[in-house]
Amino acid sequence: MANANMKLTSFRVTNFRSVNDSGWIETDDVSALIGTNESGKTNLLLPLWKLKPAKDGEINLIADAPRAEYNNIRNLKDKPVFITARFMLLENLAAEVAAKSGALADSLKTVEVSRDLDGKYKVHFPKFNPHELAARKADLDTLFEKAASEIETLSPSGKGDETLKADVLGRLTKAREVAQSLAEFVETDGIGKLQAEIAALTAEQAPAKSTIAPRYAQVVEALASHAARLAKGSPDNNSAVIKMITDCLPSFVYYSTYGNLDSEIYLPRVIEDMKRTDLTGKAEARARTLRVLFDFVKLKPEEILELGKDWNEAQGKMPEAEFKKIDDKKKQRSILLQSASTDLTRKFREWWKQGNYRFSFGADGNHFRIWVSDDVRAEQIELELRSTGLQWFLSFYLVFLVESKSTHNGAILLLDEPGLSLHPLAQRDLSVFFDNLAASNQLLYTTHSPFLVDSDHLDRVRNVFMDEKGHTVASPDLRAGPVAAQSKSVYAVHASLGLSVSDTLLQGCRPIVVEGLSDQVYMSAIKNVLVRSGQLNMPQELVFVPGKGAKAIKAIVSILGARDNDLPVVLLDGDHAGREVSKDLKNGLYGECKDRVMMTTDFRAMVNGEIEDLLPRSVIVMILDRYLKGPVEQPFAPEDNAPIVPQVKEYAVKHNIELAEGWKVEVARMVKARLAAMKPTDAAISGELAGWAKLMASLAPEVDSSSRASSKAKTHTS
Repeated sequence: MANANMKLTSFRVTNFRSVNDSGWIETDDVSALIGTNESGKTNLLLPLWKLKPAKDGEINLIADAPRAEYNNIRNLKDKPVFITARFMLLENLAAEVAAKSGALADSLKTVEVSRDLDGKYKVHFPKFNPHELAARKADLDTLFEKAASEIETLSPSGKGDETLKADVLGRLTKAREVAQSLAEFVETDGIGKLQAEIAALTAEQAPAKSTIAPRYAQVVEALASHAARLAKGSPDNNSAVIKMITDCLPSFVYYSTYGNLDSEIYLPRVIEDMKRTDLTGKAEARARTLRVLFDFVKLKPEEILELGKDWNEAQGKMPEAEFKKIDDKKKQRSILLQSASTDLTRKFREWWKQGNYRFSFGADGNHFRIWVSDDVRAEQIELELRSTGLQWFLSFYLVFLVESKSTHNGAILLLDEPGLSLHPLAQRDLSVFFDNLAASNQLLYTTHSPFLVDSDHLDRVRNVFMDEKGHTVASPDLRAGPVAAQSKSVYAVHASLGLSVSDTLLQGCRPIVVEGLSDQVYMSAIKNVLVRSGQLNMPQELVFVPGKGAKAIKAIVSILGARDNDLPVVLLDGDHAGREVSKDLKNGLYGECKDRVMMTTDFRAMVNGEIEDLLPRSVIVMILDRYLKGPVEQPFAPEDNAPIVPQVKEYAVKHNIELAEGWKVEVARMVKARLAAMKPTDAAISGELAGWAKLMASLAPEVDSSSRASSKAKTHTS
């Protein structure tokens, strides 16, 4: 994701409306907060917006402080923090902060920025170690020892210099003694003691052509450098660092459906509302969008009114000069509005692909109007009579475009229930649009629509719910929260995965989670061969659930675990990604049942082995050679004891073969069809049966995997 200097990695809301402590909420380029109505999703976006709003977003103690604590908080001298956001600093900014603080750039790459209900900021670098600014006792001892050794070899320039040499060597000896009495890390007090021993020479002490004084001066300068670095103190309290971080902090743009534009806008009311400071809720959101609209057309509503004024007949007959002046003003207004309409139409088309819309701004007396046409409906129709989805997107677009302005590429977007009134297919398009937008802007949104939950990116989803005390909490664990609320809270994810329909199919089944669709195909192929050979009797059907990538596994197992209140078995590839997921699961969700997380390398000793490496090598190589269609003189012939997938990729690169998207799934289906056509007694299969039976017995111990399995076992397919 392209951002100016800082990327949001997580945030925590405390002491804000219904949120006592949300816990740390991790963020990605796109993050989704899902939950039921009244779960408090909005109360997680609003404080993040108020960390540094692109526009508006002022802190309102009456509205923003927890209602039960308002009386206590309003009397506090130091108001509590309501938002803390953790950012990753990009290299250039980390280097600049290091230069101002004296700390190491690597320890400054993570920064936490907090804001309290009085609006004051705090900056904290959690990885900073105070010892970075201190000098090591051993380094100082080396400094003195090396200087003494070099000065010993220098020839004095005269009698005065000879006296100086003895004096300097005495000072260095004394400084080493003082250094030995200090702690390992020497800070301000210690450096002060050493500077007292290694004092700068006066003009009288150092002869004009001294050979000793310059080398001694280097020691004095080194101590001064340590003292200057320590004087800067912790970067948390360094005013220059704090200013730099708060200046570079990305702005936040918040938008909800409350701000949707109407097609007809009564200018006198707009002028009145835009001057008010006491508006709240929908009225405030609407006024904000109107301010943005007039900012976009580069006209003030007062100016639009003025340019459109007619002659007051009570003043008598209109003079010819006045007629021309009024006519010129109306022409000017028309040209300005046409120019703004053209500009909006062009820019909007770059964003939204759900129709080729053309916008037209018009003004008539006290009224300002927005008209819309497109290729299907060529006639101009008032915005209010078009879909509410279009109204939402146009309004959001204007807010983002105008409020972010020069910080466009760095602004973080916060969308509250976006596209709720869009058609489901348009909501799907909106989800794709979010991915495109994330190339330049991080984005967080709330939803309870399954069409806005991308099943390919369930790792983005955060579960929002009310705890037993009525406080809003967020968690990446989709099983978190009171049992009664779990299924409601994550229903959108269930629906997105199709589990609301397939729940009945999973009843009585043993789900086993694998990383992807090709893994699902291979495992079902192995299962079918075992059933046909009589090696597998299944009183409980085995269903292999694809996780659509290693990162999404955690979300999938959370959902399946919530369904049965029992975490499913997971089978992961033995590559780096699989090992990382395995470690994460065993340290988290599977902490008490680590044996349910398995890897292909548990069943075939091959470094970085994957599911493909559990298949008969001769069969899969035959299929791959046919699929790749490489040169006849150089058929695909991989090493037997190395993972096959990386070798496929290397072969394709070497012979300029383009691997189509989804090639692994296509090959898996071809291998499955080939295995289905073979007899279990075929040499390529028979040698694998014992290992496969052991695999299935490990994945589902309650399934009978033995040669004495029932001969009546039916063939099951997945």
